[in-house]
Amino acid sequence: MTNLILFVAALAAGLVNSVAGGGQLLAFPAMVFTGVPSVVANASSTVALFPGMFAASFAYRGHFKHLEGIPLKKALLASIAGGFVGALLLLLTPQTTFDVVIPWLLLFASVLFIFGRSLSMMFKRKVHIGIPGLMTLQFCCAIYGGYFGGGLGIVLLGVWTLLGHTDIHALNAYKTLLAGALNGTAVVLFILTGTVAWHGTLVMLLGSVLGGYVGAHTARRMNPDLVRKVISVISVAVTIAFFARR
Repeated sequence: MTNLILFVAALAAGLVNSVAGGGQLLAFPAMVFTGVPSVVANASSTVALFPGMFAASFAYRGHFKHLEGIPLKKALLASIAGGFVGALLLLLTPQTTFDVVIPWLLLFASVLFIFGRSLSMMFKRKVHIGIPGLMTLQFCCAIYGGYFGGGLGIVLLGVWTLLGHTDIHALNAYKTLLAGALNGTAVVLFILTGTVAWHGTLVMLLGSVLGGYVGAHTARRMNPDLVRKVISVISVAVTIAFFARR
């Protein structure tokens, strides 16, 4: 039953990551509720979802195209550096401290996920940002992604829409690649430091790859707003549950 819960959670996480983002809001709580300590659960779910991001990137390969103002190499470097910093901060956070912080991280991630698009559009109307500012935002987002990452996909889409691009499929392709890059750095660090519960991680890894590839192929036929609403309800419920168990 535990394996089934982890597989289904990862399958759903991979699916929603490729369509609307928010997969960590499903994968991490599943790990915790099956008895894995929170820091290890956070690292393990990051490792488990990582291949699914690149499966989605591969499925999105036809949507990669030149978008004016997006310096991909610089964005990748900012993502890798920020992901490393965020993962290192997680490893330096004591387990007891992280347990206290978790509900607030989930609350923050849920607010980002639910209101992120509206906030980014409001920000876009009032602020014009250049490449240095955009790379700084990307670096900060990557730190958050390496540390926890719930709702990161929505944040990344919001950041890149500040340049005025509206091709959601192209932006999803870039978002998935950059999220994979920052998480890749974190994954290497988590593996080298032994902060991974491998049995559950391997079960979730299979589900996330399948979900990521299928999700990217079916994204055009799915209603992203409906997916976001479902994930929003789940994230709020999970946040309440974590506050209740303190």
